[in-house]
Amino acid sequence: MRCASRTALSVVLAAACLAGCRSATPAQSHASPSGTAAGPAGTAAPGGASSIAVGPGPQPAYTVQKQPAPGSCHYRHENGEPLPDPTCTPGATSPAVTQATVKSTICRKSGYTKSIRPPVSITSREKRLNAASYGYNGRLADAEYDHLISLELGGDPNDERNLWVEPADPGHKTGSGINNKKDPVESKLHTAVCDGKVTLAAAQQAIAGDWTTALSKLGLS
Repeated sequence: MRCASRTALSVVLAAACLAGCRSATPAQSHASPSGTAAGPAGTAAPGGASSIAVGPGPQPAYTVQKQPAPGSCHYRHENGEPLPDPTCTPGATSPAVTQATVKSTICRKSGYTKSIRPPVSITSREKRLNAASYGYNGRLADAEYDHLISLELGGDPNDERNLWVEPADPGHKTGSGINNKKDPVESKLHTAVCDGKVTLAAAQQAIAGDWTTALSKLGLS
């Protein structure tokens, strides 16, 4: 009787172990080899930050990009300043600009952004379409067709996810042309990246999230 009981107990324990081992296998398969949670496209987002899309980069010839449906995008505002709709305009980076290539691209002495900027014949048509996407009814000459992640910060030149019609700042005099407070932020971030004070990725994340707080978030204000 004792031998039979021990045999039966052994069979039960072995079955339980086998079931437990099988049930653990699928859960383990979701972990990346490094033990971190996988981010978009199988890559882990550094520090838990959301991943920014990578666009096609500079092209020998640009084409007019399809824009979001009319009225589907909505401006946000922080301290009275306009921010884009994060669904329509989350930002996109250029594959040509990485931390390893900043010295030969955005941080070189001059000429990089001019060499990759789409022509007005393309952007003027996109601007009109994007104005309809955002329901912008103001004077187009006073609004900037803006790269959310600027070209000097490695933003993609013509990815529709990185471009939006940016309204003029509050108090802007109608007919006085384009002049907004985002431009100085872009310049300061560019200088900080090229001086090695912040990483390219940190600057891109900060300006894509909220350009009005980008400098303070990085300790540059």
